[in-house]
Amino acid sequence: MVTSDTFVIVGGGLAGAKAAEALRNLGFDGRLILLGGEHHAPYERPPLSKEYLQGKTPREKVFAHAHHWYAEHGVDLRSGQFVTGLDRAAHGVHLADGSVVGYDRLLLTTGASPRELRVPGADAAGVRYLRTLDDSEALRATLATIERLVVIGAGWIGLEVAAATRLAGVEVTVVETAELPLLRVLGPEVAQIFADLHVEHGVDFRFNASLVEILNENGLATGVRLNDGTTIAADAVLVAVGAAPNVQLAAAAGLHVDNGIVVDAALRTNDPDIFAAGDVANAFHPFFDRQIRVEHWANARQQPKAAAASMLGKDVSYAELPYFYTDQYDLGMEYVGFVDPGEYDRVIFRGDVAGREFIGFWLSNDRVIAGMNVNVWDVVEPIKAIIRSRLAIPASQLADVGVALADLVPNS
Repeated sequence: MVTSDTFVIVGGGLAGAKAAEALRNLGFDGRLILLGGEHHAPYERPPLSKEYLQGKTPREKVFAHAHHWYAEHGVDLRSGQFVTGLDRAAHGVHLADGSVVGYDRLLLTTGASPRELRVPGADAAGVRYLRTLDDSEALRATLATIERLVVIGAGWIGLEVAAATRLAGVEVTVVETAELPLLRVLGPEVAQIFADLHVEHGVDFRFNASLVEILNENGLATGVRLNDGTTIAADAVLVAVGAAPNVQLAAAAGLHVDNGIVVDAALRTNDPDIFAAGDVANAFHPFFDRQIRVEHWANARQQPKAAAASMLGKDVSYAELPYFYTDQYDLGMEYVGFVDPGEYDRVIFRGDVAGREFIGFWLSNDRVIAGMNVNVWDVVEPIKAIIRSRLAIPASQLADVGVALADLVPNS
């Protein structure tokens, strides 16, 4: 493909790096510019709350590509470049230094940012968030010097940090507004398993509780006060109350925004020359027949490939089933599918739940809509096949370890 077109990617995370890689792999030989606000080359985020935070993975392993890859593939990587606006009419990207980068096609991979607390003391030293490489390194340094950490939020980041903190020998208290961790994502049947896991490792949960103040002395966080008046002493506080998609640029440019940048199955916005992928994209999913936004590593790796093909005019429909994973203590888990709260009827378990070696299936009208394998491996593909089949499979067969998963879907 010989072209004089300029393609610009705004967002220097994993999704942006994978989009640049895919464009080159698909034969695009025009000018390719990747703009990232951080002063780092694109990197992967899962290690930041897992093995990198624990000091098990060297720094160079977290990057999406070796630094020389970009020059070798003709990718003009511009780290530390803040985009201030988009001019759709002129096909221009405005940068903080006053310069303008022109584009023929534009891909937005602007990701998401941690939701910030709005309580007294939230600006105290020792209050931390975890999203970036710098955040992870700062938190790791903090864990090496403190005795007590309070985590606000019992979602994936909160629990993974709690696990890393306990493995570092630091006391942890987790404050959560719901009655169980991960309740909105997993439902009570499976959420309880994660609660038990962390309690066994010494985590102190405070459920049905909300934060009203971060206590501090001379500007340094010393603990938290909860809505019932309880105070919990701490040497640092991690805020992990979710993330919000970075839609400011898109919204200001008049693109359709609703829980992310709204795109079709080809990852195209309401502007035919602008596309979006990764955490920020609220994409129409053909299998689920609705818009969904997925904030997970696999989506940031896979969706940009479809966006790249779409930018090149290929007929694309991104229909990968959402996938995510976690590692906490000795529990490794993979999850595939998509379930909003209240959308399932029951959960069927196969295997040893007490021993944490099992598969869980979320059912709606006797059809599997999501599956999770815990310390059971090489089963993601047959679980995907079960979900995609839309078959009503008897619960007795789903639960029977003597029936191979592959046999549950004929001709899969």
